[in-house]
Amino acid sequence: MAVKSVDEFFATTKHYVQELKHLRSLVDQTELVESIKWGMPVYTINGKNVVGLGAHKSYFGLWFYNGSFLSDPNKVLINAQEGKTKGMRQLRFQSAEEIDDSIVMQLLLEAIENQKQGKEIKPEKKKLEIPDELKEALSNSSELSEAFDSLTPGKQKEYAEYISEAKREETRLKRLEKITPMILSGVGLNDRYK
Repeated sequence: MAVKSVDEFFATTKHYVQELKHLRSLVDQTELVESIKWGMPVYTINGKNVVGLGAHKSYFGLWFYNGSFLSDPNKVLINAQEGKTKGMRQLRFQSAEEIDDSIVMQLLLEAIENQKQGKEIKPEKKKLEIPDELKEALSNSSELSEAFDSLTPGKQKEYAEYISEAKREETRLKRLEKITPMILSGVGLNDRYK
């Protein structure tokens, strides 16, 4: 069941409910607009994500979407996935006593100001790399090539990655055989799941 409101989020949350409500009360003192995205409270300004609120079994906290731009003078922010996450930073707590309202407010206000100034990490666009097996099939069939070219870049990428991910040539060729009719009919690899 998808959470549709912040109240529903709190009703279904099992950990740190009172602590999260306290953080929410701090966020509510700002001009951020509350919404639900990805099943958790997310706060925006001018339609842009600024901060999220969430909890796990061992901690709770705030997720600053472009937290890498925050000055963080108290060194309280962490990158949850070093080397993978570029912009997001977390402010984690394990108890209500750890929350310093003034530090939280300072970070919230700076994050709002950063968003107003347009500071944000833009996702890197990767060049589409077509595996050799697919390249050969496309060069041998103008019909397949035209059908592939008419797909969206996202669908092209799905097909290219699907073949590339296979380690053995035999598997890559089987996958190519499987997806050829799908490409010809103009559907994406994962369309049936959408």
